[in-house]
Amino acid sequence: MPEIDYKIITARENSNLLDIADEVTLGSWPEFMLNDSVCNKYWSDLYRSFPEFQFILSEKDTGKTISVGCGIPLYWNGDFRDLPDEGLDWVLEKGFIDQKENVTPNILSALAITIAPEYRRRGFSYIALKTMTTIAKSHGLTDMIAPVRPSLKSQYPLNSIDKYIDWQNKNNQPFDPWIATHVKMGAELIKVCHSSMKITGTVGDWESWAKMSFPESGSYIVPGALVPVQIDHEHDTGTYIEPNVWMKHPFNMLNERQ
Repeated sequence: MPEIDYKIITARENSNLLDIADEVTLGSWPEFMLNDSVCNKYWSDLYRSFPEFQFILSEKDTGKTISVGCGIPLYWNGDFRDLPDEGLDWVLEKGFIDQKENVTPNILSALAITIAPEYRRRGFSYIALKTMTTIAKSHGLTDMIAPVRPSLKSQYPLNSIDKYIDWQNKNNQPFDPWIATHVKMGAELIKVCHSSMKITGTVGDWESWAKMSFPESGSYIVPGALVPVQIDHEHDTGTYIEPNVWMKHPFNMLNERQ
């Protein structure tokens, strides 16, 4: 475990947490990932509407932000195998609709965990996940789901994610490190959510976001993208539909492993 003393700060405790979090998150994602219309509609409101579920890990001595965690509570009473093909966009919107309609949530969905570059590969992804589940349990929620973005899938954009999730490393563990972290904490891999995020823009938008040219219509491999981006010059559009992986953390298993 990390040898750095840290503290947990939620948006309930610090009303400026979004600005602090942005210093880590905005520089950690490919630019096109910051242009999902559903995320842009709701993300800043997460910190006002669900402040207890947005947090950072901060180094005690320096105050530097180590990681950022975001989640949203929602209601689900079906079989988890029936979660929709839409992932992150769906849970984000459903959480806000449930709140508006006064529906009492019973589960938490993780939305994102981002580790500052200098703190990566030091055990903080596990700590941030554990922090998220602890917060959820403290609010009486019974499970945590997550539309997980596999961390190495962008290196294999032409390979099917349905096959990718079955890959294993030499230790017979999940090939993808982020999926492996969830599994080590007791999470169950449920299924792929093939349309977790949808990002659209003009061809010019995509050339600006990707820092590359798209001379003709077709499929293009864009750095950081999990699957190719579809460029259509006739309609002046670029479309990226990102697949993620539904995973579920049952808290009784987490308790057994702690």
